[in-house]
Amino acid sequence: MILFSILDKMNKNIVLQYKAEKENLLSKKYILRENLVSAKKFVDSDLIKVIIGPRRVGKSIFSLLLLKNKNFAYLNFDDECFSKIENYDEIIESLCEVYPETKYILFDEVQNLENWELFVNKLQRRGYNLTITGSNAKLLSHELSTKLTGRYIAMEIFPFSFKEFLKAKEFKYVKKEIDLPEVKGKLMNLLDEYLKNGGFPEIVVKRIETKKYLETLFDAVLFKDVVKRYKVRFSRDIYNLAVYLIANFCGEFTYTRLKNVLKFRSVKTLQDYLGYLENSYLFFSLNRFSFKISEQIKTSKKIYMADNGFILAKAFTVSQNLSKLLENLVFIELLRREFKINDNIFYYKTKNGREVDFIIKENFEIKKLIQVCYDISREEVKTREMRALSNASAELNCEDLSVITWNYEAEALFKGKKIKFIPLLKWLLRL
Repeated sequence: MILFSILDKMNKNIVLQYKAEKENLLSKKYILRENLVSAKKFVDSDLIKVIIGPRRVGKSIFSLLLLKNKNFAYLNFDDECFSKIENYDEIIESLCEVYPETKYILFDEVQNLENWELFVNKLQRRGYNLTITGSNAKLLSHELSTKLTGRYIAMEIFPFSFKEFLKAKEFKYVKKEIDLPEVKGKLMNLLDEYLKNGGFPEIVVKRIETKKYLETLFDAVLFKDVVKRYKVRFSRDIYNLAVYLIANFCGEFTYTRLKNVLKFRSVKTLQDYLGYLENSYLFFSLNRFSFKISEQIKTSKKIYMADNGFILAKAFTVSQNLSKLLENLVFIELLRREFKINDNIFYYKTKNGREVDFIIKENFEIKKLIQVCYDISREEVKTREMRALSNASAELNCEDLSVITWNYEAEALFKGKKIKFIPLLKWLLRL
């Protein structure tokens, strides 16, 4: 009886601590995320709100602001003290003791709670309005659909967009003045910083040293969210895989080629390890498009990173990789615009082997073909990009063709196809 009394008191104290933390966090000012307004229309829905994304991108703050006008309970399951609780009814009891009137609950990093889905389902059946966050992509996979049986709405949060980056830098602009030399010069300087350092909020807002912060974050995610969570026996192997993928970002790969290069014991182990890295939002693998799903599975894929800052933090140099940095940036922005990887977004190779960086598919139609090229000044480079788009256009029956460049804007006709060259700045700002 005395033991239960001590545990009850401990649980209540934990809830009280997080109540104080919630109130402290809500008292501060933040950069409002672009998708916060659209997310608020789901607040009162009985669907479980699932906020997912990489660590340290602001999922907790996004969720707190989402519920700001509600009397809601808050717990963060990154706290190891929850690993000692075996009976989850103790958590409910403590929540009701501290928040006797509320029906709104926010659970942060819920994937750290064993059998979290059973607990969440139980609370929903009891009439609670739930918002949960997680740093594991499996929460958005088929597994989540099975565990929550369709009773959820999912929202992905990524590092700052360029618009959010500009807000954090307190840089204001007027659209009609965007091409004025003094305005454009400052914007291009900030865009170069964004291209190389990425958009993790703490780096941008607090202006801390990028390389050290992101190197530490990357390693923490790798060893805590991957090695520890999945009980990886050969941590050196998965670390070598991660480093190799960073060095070859935006490059093609096959599982067999990776297995041979890195001397893995089997393709199955390699696939498992890459899956763990993707689940933890460090990397994304993009399929080559084919109308046949079996072909998509068999052909090579391309690897991308969750933020360009990770590349600066872990790679030896970025100075020779500006086109790849631009391509990675465009890829993440497409995800931010709610295109789904290997559903709406693919890359493509024409029958004669010319690559198109991104194709956008809606239902059964190819809607857009996008090339990415940093420097289009040489005529042979410009022709190469246009030829790839022209060939793909004929094969995929798509007429919306564009090349996203660093700072070149024009329209051109190539073999009867109209191709738009769009500066990255205008594409990111949707001008």
